[in-house]
Amino acid sequence: YDVMIDVMSGGVHRLWKDFFVRALVPGPGMQPLDVAGGTGTARLLSFLFIPIPAYGANHAANFTVVDINPNMLKVGMQRAEKLGHMLTGRITFQECNAEHLSSIPDASVDAFTIAFGIRNCTHVDAVVREAYRVLKPGGRFMCLEFGSVENPIIRSIYDTYSFEVIPTLGGLIANDRDSYQYLVESIRRFPPQPAFARMIRDAGFRLRGKGWEDLTFG
Repeated sequence: YDVMIDVMSGGVHRLWKDFFVRALVPGPGMQPLDVAGGTGTARLLSFLFIPIPAYGANHAANFTVVDINPNMLKVGMQRAEKLGHMLTGRITFQECNAEHLSSIPDASVDAFTIAFGIRNCTHVDAVVREAYRVLKPGGRFMCLEFGSVENPIIRSIYDTYSFEVIPTLGGLIANDRDSYQYLVESIRRFPPQPAFARMIRDAGFRLRGKGWEDLTFG
């Protein structure tokens, strides 16, 4: 899966995640909740815990990672353990449904992050409402997701690449064309940026600016 992510994005997903963590700036005592965290990535886990000046001097935050898939959580735990993060006691993994975070109390986390996971949820609006419930006053909902491309020329190229190249790569590299065909279709079904921003606002959040920032054309 991680190999396919690199291949499909040409490695650009690493830059997106760098931007995402830089915007989070986890600090001492902060309690972020990473939803649909699954396997995580070694790169993301490292940025969350290794002191890097560009990301803030101290990453002594207490992370909770939740995912509905126990197998993906197991991989995430193994990666965190390999990187030495489990020994810190500052990261925990829980099996949980993003639409019903039963183990997470009201107003208990400082940030709700979800990267490339919300489009796979059946009821996206329910996930956003859960985010509002579990966040402390002033907490941040941060979502990294594929959006719509406005430029018609780039959109045409993107559509061709998505529907013709990505499933083929999935078949060749992962021997699973169908899953990557579903991935592309799930991206297209996800609400465009303005509609998603309205959904976030309707859940009770106050938007910053227009409510989103496009990376790599959307």
